[in-house]
Amino acid sequence: MTDTHTTDDDATTGPESADAPLHRRGIKSYVIRAGRTTQAQTRGLMDVWPRLGLNVADGRQDLDALFGRRAPRVVEIGFGMGNSLVEQAETHPDSDFIGIEVHAPGVGKLLDEADKRGLTNLRIYREDALAVLEQCLPEGSIDTLQLFFPDPWTKKKHHKRRIVQPAFVELVRSRLAPGGRFHLATDWEAYAEWMAEVLDAAPGFANTADAATAPYVPRPAFRPLTKFELRGEKLGHGVWDLIYRHDTAPHEAP
Repeated sequence: MTDTHTTDDDATTGPESADAPLHRRGIKSYVIRAGRTTQAQTRGLMDVWPRLGLNVADGRQDLDALFGRRAPRVVEIGFGMGNSLVEQAETHPDSDFIGIEVHAPGVGKLLDEADKRGLTNLRIYREDALAVLEQCLPEGSIDTLQLFFPDPWTKKKHHKRRIVQPAFVELVRSRLAPGGRFHLATDWEAYAEWMAEVLDAAPGFANTADAATAPYVPRPAFRPLTKFELRGEKLGHGVWDLIYRHDTAPHEAP
């Protein structure tokens, strides 16, 4: 999969309608980047994948059967090299985690590290997140969905590539359990404002920020501080966290 070309004629001035198809004209919110895999990453992809890897072709999952228990479920979209996700899975053994990422080196690294730490509460998709949400995760099955540092697509003509759009947010809402949380973080202030605009307008969501910091929340302790953020802090870069709660019952399929 590769990024699709966007011309100046495709410029958009704001978020698309929730009625817009999620796979409209094949537009992707990510780019597949070439890169070499290390020996450890290759081990993860070859040796650990059969045990912890999942495919869209597997279809709708019974998450209780998948993990062999009923527990809080956390899904993270775009986990990069997986450092934050593996730390969360190890720190919270009473919760189950599903990571979604398209880049092979990150998937391989996370699988290798999860195996070395003996984690059993983690599963991985190397797939398009929209396909996973639409085809694999049941409605009302997620307690927390995490979207940390997605590509901000800073040029106005590329804003439609941003994953945070009304249709995507509605899909997230349908997969969250009542009271479930959608946690977003970005180091791009303009994208943080976009996220707040889309979520504030979305039905069935309530911002959890208090009046002093709204629409943002201080970085929660359960979101590990990444090396990327530590470097950014030294340079004076900001990071914005937003947490929205699903306040309505799961969407009923027609």
